[in-house]
Formats: sequence, structure tokens, C-alpha cells
Amino acid sequence: MTENVENKPQGRVLIIAGSDSSGGAGIQADIKTCAAFGAYSMTAITAITVQNTLGVEQVEFLDAELVRAQIKACVSDIGVDVVKIGMLGTKEIIEVVAEEVEPLDAFIVLDPVAVATSGDTLLKDNAMEALKTRLLPLADLVTPNVPEGEWLSGVKIEDVDDLTKAGDALLERGVYAALMKGGHLSTKSVVDVLVSEEGANVMSGPRIRTRHTHGTGCTLASAVAANMAQGLSLDAAVMVAREFVFEAIRTAPGLGSKDGHGPLNHGLANEESAEEESPKSDNPFAALKSLK
Repeated sequence: MTENVENKPQGRVLIIAGSDSSGGAGIQADIKTCAAFGAYSMTAITAITVQNTLGVEQVEFLDAELVRAQIKACVSDIGVDVVKIGMLGTKEIIEVVAEEVEPLDAFIVLDPVAVATSGDTLLKDNAMEALKTRLLPLADLVTPNVPEGEWLSGVKIEDVDDLTKAGDALLERGVYAALMKGGHLSTKSVVDVLVSEEGANVMSGPRIRTRHTHGTGCTLASAVAANMAQGLSLDAAVMVAREFVFEAIRTAPGLGSKDGHGPLNHGLANEESAEEESPKSDNPFAALKSLK
């Protein structure tokens, strides 16, 4: 049988994060997002969570050395282009992850998961300082929302200017770039700011009033990681990722309780393939993917 090289996944992403039993966030959302962009994903699972759209019922953190072993197994055999870090949970896991990713020749995306969309805490108190001092300086890109940005930077965030100030504070802590997410701000549109040594790139988009926002942070960070693994510039990767998340929210499948936070539509790649058969396709996600 002839090997179909054209259909092989391009770009290797190692995802270090927790599992979401409902499939809307965490490892499951990360894998689906990477697949949507054609990237190859590997995983080092840090925790098993019992959750659905209504919230987190139980969390079991894995032994830190088991997390280390998963990372080593992937890196030593398959290799890695980008590391996407999500839920870590404990100080011990954070320290192990820092030790393992520091020597890697890979772009590191850190999504500093502290609280789930439902409001449930996912990071133990003794782990917060370890994340700030041990792991944050290793990140090439950090993607905090407003509450996470405040406790990481020490800057109170009340408007778009504050997003930039907090991003600058994170750069002073050693981060290469910070994607400051403004979804929590009470603005008419959703404004995010990509802060780097080159300056601040303010990006805005329509705000969708919906309950289907479970896993948006995981999805955004993984979309950036997948596109960076395939050679996009950071600005382009962020722009494509933001459009992907917008479309994934807009076309959410409507699953889960009416009182919960429903999952996104991670199947945009399949929809795009169908639309490619029509020359009149106006899918903005497909247009942005042409940047690749």
C-alpha cells in the first residue's frame, strides 16, 4: 500500500493537562482542536476530573512522577515542536513539568488554569506560587483570562489598558509574550491583547451571548499551539485561533443542561472540508486558515 504523505499530521504538540470526562475542556478539547488543524497531539495527563456542563464533582491528581514518565515517553520517541500546558493542580506536578520542559527545544504555551468555567477551583493554593515562580518564566506564550491575569501579574484589570499593563508585567517576569483575554470585561465586544516585546496588538470581535462556553480557554490555547507547530507566526496563530473559537462558540451543538455551560463545536474541520466543495464558501475560519 502506498503511504499517503499528504494526509499526515504536521507539527507535534505535547499537551500536559487534566482530563474532562464530559469532553468539552481539558485534554479532550485539546486533542480535538489539534486534530481540527491537522496537528499531531500527544498527552501527559495530570488529573482525572469528574465533570459535566454543570460543574466539577471530583478531581484526582496523578502522581507527579507518573506525569514525568508520560512526558519523557513522548519526547524521547516522537519528539515535540510545541508544548501546551493546561491544568496542573499541584506544586509537585508543576515542579516536575518545569524540570522536563525547560531543556526542550520547543515553543511553550501556558494556559494558567486555576478556575473552571463553572467556577470550580482547579489549582491548589500551594501551587499558585510555584506556577508563578517556576513555570511562568519558561513560557513563550501565556494565555490568562482576567482573574488569572490579575493574580499572575498583580495588576488590577478593569479595562483594555489594564490588559496591556498586566501583559507588560508578565513580560517582566520572563514570559516572551502574553495573550491577555478580555472576555470577563464588561465590554460590548470581546477584546484580547497580545503583548510582546514588539508592542501590544489589540484584537476585538463580536461577543456572543451564550451559555456554550465550556472549554474556551483550553481550545484557544491549543489552537495557537497547533498553528505554531505548523509554522505560523505568533500573530497569525493567535488570529486564526481566535476565529476558530468564535466559530466553535457560534456553531456550538447545544449539549448539556440549560443551567450548565455547554461545549463548543470542535468539528469545524469537517464542516470546512464540506464547504471546500463549493466555490461560494464564506466560512471566515476557512479564509483565515489560508494564512498557513
